[in-house]
Amino acid sequence: MPVRSGWLSPDSQSREDTRLVSLGALTPTSPIATRSGILPGSPDGQFRITGFTLTGTASSMTASVSPGRAVVQSTDSRGAYPVALTEYLNVTFADGDALYGRIDLLVLRIYDDVYDGSGRSEAVVEIVRGTPAATPAIPATPDLAIPLYQISVPKNTSAGTGGITWSTALTGVRNATVGLGGILPVTTDTASGAYPGQYRDVGGQLQRWNGTAWADYPVLPTWQSWTPAWTTNSGSATPSFGNASVSCRYVKSGTTVHLNFQITFGSTTGFGTGPTTNDNWRFSLPVAAAATRLGIGFAEMSANTAGNRAMARLSLTTTGAFELVMSSAQANATAVTNTGGVDSLSPWTWASGHTIIGTATYEAAA
Repeated sequence: MPVRSGWLSPDSQSREDTRLVSLGALTPTSPIATRSGILPGSPDGQFRITGFTLTGTASSMTASVSPGRAVVQSTDSRGAYPVALTEYLNVTFADGDALYGRIDLLVLRIYDDVYDGSGRSEAVVEIVRGTPAATPAIPATPDLAIPLYQISVPKNTSAGTGGITWSTALTGVRNATVGLGGILPVTTDTASGAYPGQYRDVGGQLQRWNGTAWADYPVLPTWQSWTPAWTTNSGSATPSFGNASVSCRYVKSGTTVHLNFQITFGSTTGFGTGPTTNDNWRFSLPVAAAATRLGIGFAEMSANTAGNRAMARLSLTTTGAFELVMSSAQANATAVTNTGGVDSLSPWTWASGHTIIGTATYEAAA
């Protein structure tokens, strides 16, 4: 009967029943299958996985495997095999070949005579010996096994020649599995998610499966470029950038917007037809603001010489644009031509080569 139950029948439950129903709360890979892997955790909380850690003995071919728990998934109908290693286990690697190096694979493997006819019904940690070659290949992982480590065994390696150099020979390939809804700790895992809303931790970055791909969560803000619309508050004497150098960048995190800009006017920059000191400049925002504000930042204005510099306050006169308001004299202690809002004639008559460099932070509308 395809409907299985655990701890319900008054007679007995089969081994398949136990495998199929008791692990349903682990990370799924199908409606009834579980992700194979090592259960994460360490005694002091410093490491993702300490179960089934391979530690070599110096100047030898022997290493030990640390205690741990794991799950090895077979086919959907056979279920998943829970495994526990309760004490340290020693493993010994064969001596190196006389001519070539090889790569061995340490695996956690399930033998089940009912299905594989092996005459064995047990879980084992075993070494899959690689083939010596000029360019050695990693041996294939056996059926119903999960890889733990790749071990490089150079030619002529033996206990008599100093053994395996464990510090460089080991490549860990253990994957983790966790309870349903748990955050899966991974490093180089390329497996797809099991359901939209599943989370994993990749090197300290939380990611969420959206149904088609893993995406950083929360979505990390990224800096973007924008070119502001350059107008005036009067609607008259509208300027134009022409061949000006315009470099404007912003980033939005939640409702907070940070921006910076650098504008160097060029030979074809237009400063409007018949401008007056009432035609104050406006620069559009990259994202609409929540409200007007008297000050969101500052800008340095330069008339091409070290002394001809002055500061301006960025003011949100509308929720869609900012204006520049004079807030200092020139650095050379020379009075500016005009004060108040910055326009084509204030604080001086603008020309090619003059620059404005500024930065601001404000609250976005959404």
